[in-house]
This record gives sequence, structure tokens and C-alpha cells, in this order.
Amino acid sequence: MLHGPLGRKIILFALPLAASSVLQQMFNAIDVAVVGRFASSEALAAVGSNSPVINLLVNLFVGISMGANVVIANHLGQKNNEGVRRSVATSAVVALASGIFLMLLGLTVTKPILELMGTPDDVIDLASLYLRIYFLGMPFILVFNFGSAILRSMGDTRRPLICLGVSGVVNTVLNLILVIGFDRGVDGVAIATVAANVVNAVMVVRMLAREQGPVRLDVQSLKVSWPEMRKMLKIGVPAGVQGMVFSFSNVVIQSAINSFGSAAMGGSAAALTYEQFCYFFMSAFCGAAVTFIGQNYGAGDKERCRKVFRLCMLMSVAAALFLNCGIVLARVFFVSLFTTDPAVASFAYDRLLIALAFQWLACSYEISGAALRGMGHSALPAVMVIFGTCLLRLAWVYFALPLCPTFPFLVAVYPVSWAVTGVLVFGAYLRISRSELK
Repeated sequence: MLHGPLGRKIILFALPLAASSVLQQMFNAIDVAVVGRFASSEALAAVGSNSPVINLLVNLFVGISMGANVVIANHLGQKNNEGVRRSVATSAVVALASGIFLMLLGLTVTKPILELMGTPDDVIDLASLYLRIYFLGMPFILVFNFGSAILRSMGDTRRPLICLGVSGVVNTVLNLILVIGFDRGVDGVAIATVAANVVNAVMVVRMLAREQGPVRLDVQSLKVSWPEMRKMLKIGVPAGVQGMVFSFSNVVIQSAINSFGSAAMGGSAAALTYEQFCYFFMSAFCGAAVTFIGQNYGAGDKERCRKVFRLCMLMSVAAALFLNCGIVLARVFFVSLFTTDPAVASFAYDRLLIALAFQWLACSYEISGAALRGMGHSALPAVMVIFGTCLLRLAWVYFALPLCPTFPFLVAVYPVSWAVTGVLVFGAYLRISRSELK
């Protein structure tokens, strides 16, 4: 990451990372597709509408794993092996403790959250059952996420992809066996997802335990280094809080979607799956920006940091545009993979045409925010994203939607909020980089 041409290295880093995210999302997508085609439209709505709830509870700790990525990358750029060892040990302890906490929290609060969201009576029991089983696997999800962050900090996005490839096969096979063979519904797909996450966690822990050098995970000497913890929290907590507030706004939007009935919930869930797939390619270049800038900033190569930002922005916009346009043009085919119900499909088409067609706008703030975090500035982009997307979306739902209570108008909040947030965060990057990258 510190020497030689950047373009090819960024692509080789980002593509496996994007594929890993896609495979991870495939757990939920396969769950949605299997119950949508072989169970019922209510089961489709129950499984597909749960992402905002899961993200609301998980994103704080995903943000902290990003903080671990940056801290370890900085130490690697400085060739500080002892700092790397302390950070790896701290990350492992935080991952396990966070996973156990989230498991207990999820088992306790999922049903009340679903009730607050106004989930329809024909869906709420199925959705609650899916979430409770899903959260039993939370310790394994967090262990895998933190383990992947450690591997990414040294430029390795290939092995997390291998883990997800294996667990993806496990998830798909178990889904088909439990839903078709044993006539299970949402509980069957939830059990399959938990089993796949167990496979993920075991594989990544074995990889880190066999690693040579300072990133090796020594299970017997795990302990928290409070100085390293503070560094991770300084970067990770603002990013995590941003993700939580962002998810809260999506929970509010999901509540508004729920008011249009189970067909709208199912159609929105099918379209959201494709939005998430496209987002993962943007997110992959965000991961590249954080890690490459983190190492080069630690090494003091400021000009290389600027080049990383420009390349990541260009590549993310190109990838997003290509995927957004391709899926929108072939929307009939892609929606048919999830449902044969015309009412559900109609809502899916609306969301694809209004939101997905303009999703590339989000690159403006995602890459800019990632670059700022790579330089150690995490709070400012978090505040701007909270204002530009979260608060704007809440205002849209509570004040604008009652004036035009239609599903297309509700979904239009996404491109509007992406554009506003992009202007804010990109402007902040230009201002801060002038002083940080002199």
C-alpha cells in the first residue's frame, strides 16, 4: 500500500471486499428469495423488512471495527509491531464481548421495536421469530467482522471472501433443506443464517491464529490495551453512532412503508436487496480509502493520500453507475427472482426507479467520509451525515409525507438526502485536506 502504482492495488483490494459484502448480504437475500418463492408474501415481508432493525442495533460495533481497521493500519504504516499486537488482542476481546451483549439485547428488544414500527399483525410474529433466532448468532457475526477488519488493515481482502464463499454455500443448502424439505418458514432460514455465521467466525479465527508476525491472534494472551481501545473508540464510535442514527432514520422510513401494507413491505424489501448489493461496491472503495489512506497517512506520504482519494472516488462512482443503471433497466427480471405477486412487484419497481437510479450520488459523501476517517477525523463526517441524511429523512416523513402520502414520494427522500449530504461531506474533505495533507 505504501509503494508503487495505486490503481491496480486499489481494485485488487476493493473487489474481494465488495464480493465479501455481497456474499454476506446474500445470507439475507437468499432468505428473502426462498421464503418469497416457497413460503408466503407475509414471510417475505417479515424477513425482508428486518434489515433496519438489525442495523440499528449492530452499527455501533461495526463502526468500532472500522476504528480497529484504521488503528492497525496506522501502526503497520509506522512499522510499530508492538502496537499492532496490542490492537489485535484488544479487537478480539471487544468483538466477543460486543457479540454477547448484542445477542442479549436483540433477544430482549426486537418485539417492542417491531411494534413501535407499526409492523402489520399478519407479519409481526414471523418477523419477531426471525430476529430472535438471528440474534443468537450475533457473537459469531461480530467475531467475523472484527477478524475481517484485522485482515483488511494489512491489505488482505481475499481470505474473508473465502470464508464468506464457504458459509454462503452452507446457508443456501440449509435454506433449501429446511424450507423446501422440512416445510419450515422464517425459522428455517434464520437457523441456516446462524449456522453460516458460525462457519464464518471459526474460519477467520483459525486464519488469524495461524498468521505469522504481529497480526497473529494468540487466544491465550488476549487482553484489552486501554490506549489502543481509546484510539479505536475515537474513530469507531462516531462512525458507529452515525450508522445507528442512519439506521434509526431507516427504521422510521420502514415504519412509513409498513403503513402501505404487506405488499409495500415485500416490494420494498426486494428492491432494497439490490440497493444493498450496489452499495457494497461503493463501500468496498470506502474500505480501500480508509485502509490505504490510513497506512500512507501513518507513513507521512500526504501526496499518496490525495491520489488514493481521487482514484477511490472515480472508481466508486463508475461502479455504482454501471450497477444502478443495469438493474433498473432489467428490473422486471430482477424483481421476478423474489416474487410473482403483481402487487408486490409494483412497489419494487417504484423503489428501483426512484431510489436505485440515483444511488451513485451517495459516493460523494461515503468516499469523502472514509478519507477523513483514514486521517483520524471521524466526528465531523458523522455529524454531517446525521444532519444531511438522518434529520432530513425524519423531517420528510413527519412533515412532507402527510402532504403527499404516496409510496413514490416517500422513496424520493433517498436521492434528495444523498445529494444534500454529498455537498456537506465533500466540502468538509476539501477544507480539512488542505491543512492535513500539506
